[in-house]
Amino acid sequence: MNAKNSRVAVVTGASRGVGKGIAIALGAAGMTVYLSGRSATQSSSQLRGQTLPGSLAETAEAVTRAGGRGIVVACDHRDDEQVRELFARVEREQGRLDLLVNNATYIHENLIDPGPFWQKPLDMVDILDIGLRSSYVASYFAAPLLVKNGHGLIAFVSSFGAGCYMHGPAYGAQKAGVDKFAADMAIDLEDTGVAAVSLWLGPQRTERTAIAGAERADQYEEFLAMAETPEFNGRVINALLNDPELAARSGQTLITAELAAGYGITEDAGRQPPSYRDMLGAPRVQHPARVI
Repeated sequence: MNAKNSRVAVVTGASRGVGKGIAIALGAAGMTVYLSGRSATQSSSQLRGQTLPGSLAETAEAVTRAGGRGIVVACDHRDDEQVRELFARVEREQGRLDLLVNNATYIHENLIDPGPFWQKPLDMVDILDIGLRSSYVASYFAAPLLVKNGHGLIAFVSSFGAGCYMHGPAYGAQKAGVDKFAADMAIDLEDTGVAAVSLWLGPQRTERTAIAGAERADQYEEFLAMAETPEFNGRVINALLNDPELAARSGQTLITAELAAGYGITEDAGRQPPSYRDMLGAPRVQHPARVI
């Protein structure tokens, strides 16, 4: 497929982890993928005294090797003007946008430490800035491009922590918040051909969870043995974008493991990651009332 005619995606927070894997899967589907984040050529992220590997440049190379086209855009999602320029660049260079994956978020290194929220660092609340507010801003600037295209998807990366206690109130509020973004944005996007969904991912195999799993093997070993790869979730997002029933799913919070089973998507070895619905709860169903 000619790169100029391929579908165009923006994946925020794509230097490593979930964003990187999703971007690579979209590249394998032939997409042109704009990759945003702060680590353009070198990682600046630390966890437990270790520098986390990964950069946008490395992700871009992997996306291109997979069959797509990876494009690096250094962007601090705290800065609205940088985010505006990200989407202005997409419009200048591509003239269209098909998919926004809101993945950028702030993960504090003390997130999984035991103890109540008031005994943890106050800056854990920054996830409400980079994670919740930043997803709104990215969607704000992406929506006109998506609507102009006449078909597209805004996907929010969320988790079961939106519905149960997980890692404390700041983390839970961010995840519940993006679920509500999807529900309400879907109403504003009705009849445009653009859908908004929030996706509950299961445990992920990433650079960060590898370190956390080693520290808390008693708690995470069993979960991580059945964990999903980010690439698996990227294939689910691509299938969702191509689903003829996408409009009917708009506004919903969906569990990616359940979507994958319906789409026939497995991990590379044929393993089917489980849904944690029975263990951790089901997504909240939005009330149909509308107050304009």
